[in-house]
Amino acid sequence: MRRAARYRFPAVHRRAQQRGQSHVADHPERGDVPGWVMITLMSAVLVAALLALAGPALEAMFNQAMDKVGN
Repeated sequence: MRRAARYRFPAVHRRAQQRGQSHVADHPERGDVPGWVMITLMSAVLVAALLALAGPALEAMFNQAMDKVGN
């Protein structure tokens, strides 16, 4: 396998080697990007579902409160 094809970001790998780190993926501060993307998407879907289910009730409650304030 070619070196360029083996590493997604060759410059990052090169800097890690210069610092004495053999594997960039083993670095303890490396983030889990796909996991955070999944959490973000699931949160957005959950909010959208709750809004779809509770939207009419929230709208009615808001309109009722505005009517009381307006009178």
